[in-house]
Amino acid sequence: MAADEDEQQTEDSSEAQKKSGGLKKIILLAVIGLVIIGASVGGTIAVLSMMKEEPVVEADEEAVEQEAEPPAKPAIYYPLKPEYILNIDARGKRRFMRLDLTLMTRDDDVIAAIELHRPTIDNTVNLIAGGQIYEEIQTAEGKEFLRLQLLQELQAMFEKEIGKPGLEQVLFTNFVVQ
Repeated sequence: MAADEDEQQTEDSSEAQKKSGGLKKIILLAVIGLVIIGASVGGTIAVLSMMKEEPVVEADEEAVEQEAEPPAKPAIYYPLKPEYILNIDARGKRRFMRLDLTLMTRDDDVIAAIELHRPTIDNTVNLIAGGQIYEEIQTAEGKEFLRLQLLQELQAMFEKEIGKPGLEQVLFTNFVVQ
């Protein structure tokens, strides 16, 4: 009987070892899984922090940059009314071009200069836009070229009259050729 009891205790202890061994394996796998997940998250954070470029600016340099670059003033749009209706050349035929122009600036004093020098502006627009050729003005490139010509000539005129270019953009708000 003592031998039977010893055998039973041995079987019970081996079953307990199997159960605890299986439980140990599950716990070990769970711990390994958590370590792998933690290493992955930590590695990702480390790589992202290395890739992140932080500006190396001293406090004094930053203050100087802020003083040097004042915030941009809001745009002021000034429509030129009435619209321009011009004759243009089209292989000996008379064609008409209608332009509605808006001037963009950021200075209030330029608006006063636009009103003061309006005859010169009208003359410049009439000479440049009226000298266009119908076939060229039909393309997008031709329209953009005309816009840039007007901008450059008007900026040159303002540079001469008020000492600064004054205009930032010349915009076509309506453009009809027929």
